[in-house]
Amino acid sequence: MQELSLNILDIAENSTRAGAKLVEIDVIEDPDADRLTIRIKDDGCGMDEQLLHSVRDPFTTTRTTRKVGLGVPFLEEAARATGGELHIRSTPGAGTEVEATFGYSHIDRMPLGDLAATVSTLIQCHEHTDFVFIHVFRGRTFRLDTRELREVLGGVPPSAPDVVLWIRDYINENLQKIYMEGNAK
Repeated sequence: MQELSLNILDIAENSTRAGAKLVEIDVIEDPDADRLTIRIKDDGCGMDEQLLHSVRDPFTTTRTTRKVGLGVPFLEEAARATGGELHIRSTPGAGTEVEATFGYSHIDRMPLGDLAATVSTLIQCHEHTDFVFIHVFRGRTFRLDTRELREVLGGVPPSAPDVVLWIRDYINENLQKIYMEGNAK
């Protein structure tokens, strides 16, 4: 994968396949500490100890349509290439948390990519799953929660095409804002 947003998409897709009703995606950029943290947490079915220990193996997957699962191994390799690491915590019946840290300025760190497209695609494709997206840059925070959107939208689902386009633009505008504010200090 050429962008970290694609890794986020893959891991969040795993969450939805695991029956998650809520997926939280945190992207924390701290250039001053030379650290990038990506965390995807869900309330899905979780993993037992055996699967948790083997999930880093590319030949381990719970899918029946293919025999390899590259999302976690690719994310782990991307993190390690920058001096970072990957942690996975999971409890059967309670969900899973995947956290990857990266050297922010490391030459081998992949770009974040199009986070707005990633988040809006997840929302569009998983109408019955709620997503919380939090992006922090130098202490400036942007937060999008589809549960709050559902309240504002009344009976219109966040996955409606016009709403998805608005979400993508809203994310892009607010990420620009926190980058400008964070770089102005």
